[in-house]
Amino acid sequence: MFPQREEKQLESSLETLIAQVSDLKNSLGGLICKLENDYDRLTWPSVLDSFALLSGQLNTLNKVLKNEKTPLLKNQVIIPLLLSPDRDEEIMRLTEARVPVFSHEVVPDHLRTKPDPEVEEQEKQLTSDASRITPEVAQKQVQTMNKLCNNLLDKIIKEERDSDVGNLRQNKATYNPADTNALVVAVAFGKGLSNRRPPGPGGPMGPGQPTAGGLLPGATGMQQVPMNLPPNQQHMPGGVPMAQTGQPGKMPSNIKTNIKSASMHPYQR
Repeated sequence: MFPQREEKQLESSLETLIAQVSDLKNSLGGLICKLENDYDRLTWPSVLDSFALLSGQLNTLNKVLKNEKTPLLKNQVIIPLLLSPDRDEEIMRLTEARVPVFSHEVVPDHLRTKPDPEVEEQEKQLTSDASRITPEVAQKQVQTMNKLCNNLLDKIIKEERDSDVGNLRQNKATYNPADTNALVVAVAFGKGLSNRRPPGPGGPMGPGQPTAGGLLPGATGMQQVPMNLPPNQQHMPGGVPMAQTGQPGKMPSNIKTNIKSASMHPYQR
């Protein structure tokens, strides 16, 4: 009775495992198909979704293996009943055409319950080395590894921060387009400029009053307006008017001195 019960549990567990492995195989096939055919349109979130699906299916498979109702598969022994070098259609169907024959060449690979001898030897060596390490040495190695990882993480974060700052500096505008356009329009066309001269020390100028140099506002730079001089002023040889002494409205002394000095031109006789 007990062997039959164990056999039924084994068959049920195998059916569940086959279903879980089939789902896992389909997910792996879909991811490989994406990587080979849609690599130019593939996005990182899509790859992460595929990895998340595979991770969930692997966790489910591990839960099935660790379930109380699942018998220990390592206690089960598989013995080939028939080996033939001829093509087997049933094997082709079960393996989806991956194994055409069930011969002495493929049986050691497909029915192996232990890893390759080289892999097994390396695993034993790693286990022996790990058993010789004391907890203090292991803790120091863990701290050293954590320190290296933290330093590498700090460098990566610093590089990302510097890159973001550099991009912000490059994209930041250093001028105001509106002010630049207003300045160009003012220089080229005079837009926004005032044609009235601000009031000076002598008070605001009225319309039609000549500016400094005898120019009227709005007149061209080469057009001159004649100045009417009173008859009581004399002209010096250089053409500079000079007021007579004792007359009202005479020039200040400093201007007179400047005029006298200007009259002594080296080319005048």
